Amino acid sequence: MRTGVETRIWSASCAVDDLFVPLVLGAENGGNLDLVEGWGRRWSVTWCVEGSELSCPVSAIADVPVRRAEPVRHFSWHPRQRHRPGLEAMVTTRRLHGFESLEERKFLRAVDFAGSVRGVLSQPFRLRFKTVAGKVRSHIPDYLVVMPDGRWLVDVRPARRADKAEDRECFAAARELAAAAGWQYSVVSGWRPQVVSALEAMRAEARPMSHLLDLQARMMGLLESGGMPFGELVEATRLPVVARAHVLHLLWHRRVGVDLASPLLDGAIVALPQGRPW
Repeated sequence: MRTGVETRIWSASCAVDDLFVPLVLGAENGGNLDLVEGWGRRWSVTWCVEGSELSCPVSAIADVPVRRAEPVRHFSWHPRQRHRPGLEAMVTTRRLHGFESLEERKFLRAVDFAGSVRGVLSQPFRLRFKTVAGKVRSHIPDYLVVMPDGRWLVDVRPARRADKAEDRECFAAARELAAAAGWQYSVVSGWRPQVVSALEAMRAEARPMSHLLDLQARMMGLLESGGMPFGELVEATRLPVVARAHVLHLLWHRRVGVDLASPLLDGAIVALPQGRPW
């Protein structure tokens, strides 16, 4: 666990990696995978491109038109199901993206806030991989995220549900595929303390807002002389109740910042992006 100053998360410049707790995969998790020479031709990936399935070996994954791909498996809704699927409207992509659980929705919101995302594809493909015993297994990762500096393959699995050897083997296979393709790979197993509640509060005010009262300009001007507690900042305006919504809006769009590792209360220090209070 991070200690001291490293536990702070400056919201105005943090990356998605700063917000979640990754699942650490050991070498033993991929010990049964068939990774002898030529494995990239023996493993295959199936995409859904413009309504039709397209299969290719892992070694040819760079040739797939990812931007025209669709989810390889669609979500379903039915009574008494134990998970919570839905559609999340992302500010960065201006599109709806599917999620199969509340944990996946948290991931989409974190990426929307801190990711500089160019595209998100849920259930991007079906990976078929082989074990050393010749057994063929399949795995559908949760997301393929297109970032400015590359692509990021992601599985979302809470730590309490990530202890099965079969699941970890699937994650290890996805890790090998990502490495072969030159992508980043992560298993999101949890979140840093306070992060989820802060993102939920800020996202509630992510929508475009009227500037008729000049509240945002007023508060930005106050912060030019240094950081201020959230409560004092809004009380310094003519309409503190309305100003609270505007501060959350500024925080979501990263025009001001706070420490996401601390509770977002009236005592939280708000500062301009370049003015970290510590």
